[in-house]
Amino acid sequence: MRICSLLPSSTEIVFALGLGEDLVAVTHECDYPPDAKTKPVITASIFDPHHHTSAEIDEAIRRGLHEQGTIYRLDAKLLDELRPDLILTQELCDVCAVAYSQVTRAARLLPGNPRVVSLDPNRLGDILDNICLVGELTGREARAREVVAALGQRIREVAETAGRSATRPRVFSLDWVEPPIRSGQWIPEMVRLAGGVEGLGVDGAPATRITWEEIAAYAPEVIVIMPCGFGIDRILRELEAAAFPEAWDRFPATAAGRVYVVDGNAYFNRPGPRMVDSLELLARIIHPELYPGFAPRSVSLRQPNGRTLVVGVAG
Repeated sequence: MRICSLLPSSTEIVFALGLGEDLVAVTHECDYPPDAKTKPVITASIFDPHHHTSAEIDEAIRRGLHEQGTIYRLDAKLLDELRPDLILTQELCDVCAVAYSQVTRAARLLPGNPRVVSLDPNRLGDILDNICLVGELTGREARAREVVAALGQRIREVAETAGRSATRPRVFSLDWVEPPIRSGQWIPEMVRLAGGVEGLGVDGAPATRITWEEIAAYAPEVIVIMPCGFGIDRILRELEAAAFPEAWDRFPATAAGRVYVVDGNAYFNRPGPRMVDSLELLARIIHPELYPGFAPRSVSLRQPNGRTLVVGVAG
């Protein structure tokens, strides 16, 4: 079978099922496992986000979606040359991947009537279901069941360990820095499994904007910064330039030194097999007392106004 993956998460699923040799095309964002970077790249972004701030990226995305309906280009000519049998994509979020309508239009022009399958998880269980679905589509049902069983066992172990704690701290998961965006979809569920309370997250639905006033009123005891599409180094650069409100210094999480930066690009925002790695990391952040030896390193960031933001770096 010839597989085209238009999602970093589906690329990881394909490799987890032992189908790397069947993968004929990936996106410009598919970087894991390392072999994914050897595959033909079939997408590109309409703008370069590497030299723009969070606020500038947010504006460029909104403008691109308004003016062109997408922020990605799909190489239809290369798609025709590769002749995939199966195209894995999504239709939930136009910021995450090539627009579903664009994919289906390109697929209709291909010979052989390739199957286009949308993977749109909203919860942790949906991610496991998608692994099983890809297994069914590719004749790897048995391997998919093995992968899901192993991941399910790790999820249960996290929940059991977190259940031993007498406390459930208030957690705020920051999905974007400027403007601030609260977490959504599977993140609030993961916080609960990891032994915390995510009172501001949007459970099972896309992330949405939030105000610093709302965050201050919630008084988070743990803050996890996980901007979509950013690795740790990029997040740290963003934090150095970000304009945090004066109330930031009064957040319980800030006062206690419980602000953490995690690799949102590799883990928390990529709904594939490594989402369980994210859950395990989140559990260690929320309840380090239950995980001896876990100690995120501290990084001190000097803000333009002279304040110092201290965060722990994990993952």
